[in-house]
Amino acid sequence: MAAGLHADEKSLMLGAIILPRRFPATAQAGAVTPGTSGLLTGTPLAQGTVAMKIGVVGCTGRMGQMLIRQIVGTAGCVLAGGVDRPASPAIGKDLGTLIGLEALGLSVGEDPVALFAASDAVIDFTVPAASIQHAHLAAQAQTILVVGTTGLSRDQEAELFRAARYTPIVQSANMSLGVNILLAAVEQVARALGPEVDIEILEMHHRYKVDAPSGTALALGRAAAAGRGVDLDQVAVRSRDGLTGPRRRGDIGFAALRGGDVVGDHSVIFAADGERVELSHRASDRSIFARGAVAAARWAAGKPPGLYGMRDVLGMATPAATG
Repeated sequence: MAAGLHADEKSLMLGAIILPRRFPATAQAGAVTPGTSGLLTGTPLAQGTVAMKIGVVGCTGRMGQMLIRQIVGTAGCVLAGGVDRPASPAIGKDLGTLIGLEALGLSVGEDPVALFAASDAVIDFTVPAASIQHAHLAAQAQTILVVGTTGLSRDQEAELFRAARYTPIVQSANMSLGVNILLAAVEQVARALGPEVDIEILEMHHRYKVDAPSGTALALGRAAAAGRGVDLDQVAVRSRDGLTGPRRRGDIGFAALRGGDVVGDHSVIFAADGERVELSHRASDRSIFARGAVAAARWAAGKPPGLYGMRDVLGMATPAATG
């Protein structure tokens, strides 16, 4: 801890910058102070504790706004703030009016350093390069980070792992309960069926999604590969076009569709001679991802540094690596 700061302060040190975060002496992660509301709507909460302060980066996007609404509507949580890119026309607007509620007295900011200093946890559904920058800030601030960004490269995933040596980071391509149950089922079915059964993964998303295959589709591919005991990179077929020749035994194929306002459809097809098994999940409301992300932030309170996934949050996985 930096010299001159009290024991109840948390400091963010970036070069010569020290940004203290002060908590009441009785503060406990994930609770609330007497007479305050984690809902910001007057809902009474337990006495003797303090609400978990959660910030949102990329707060003006569709998921960002959904996250604000979820945090404001969750007992035991309070919105710490939200930031967007410096050129955003929303800078300075009230976060409440941004999502169609009454004013909250918090404006859209452009300084993520200050947000990490003010938050117990920050939720990030942005783009890979930004998510890695935010992971570095989380490590320096020792602030919980929940990452729902998809499309990370292997190098970026390694950066995330390194940052998680200093703070809890929960990263998942999909924060929904149903998808994480699907991941477990796919791994189990792939383990039970031999390589003579072909595996194809089909996903569809809205017209604005920029990465393909989706992060969830790739996670399903990794689950299938793990069930077979193989490396997905060695067996993945990302696209087919033209005269491709016969399907190679053991390959895991991917197909991506884009159109309309589809929140997210995913199917894993196990195709054998004479029969076919399909495991599917369809999301009709992206609030399921916001609920999962907020639940992940609350779960991570008090956890040791490490890179965790939603299966850890849901109690469906072995303990995560911690450095």
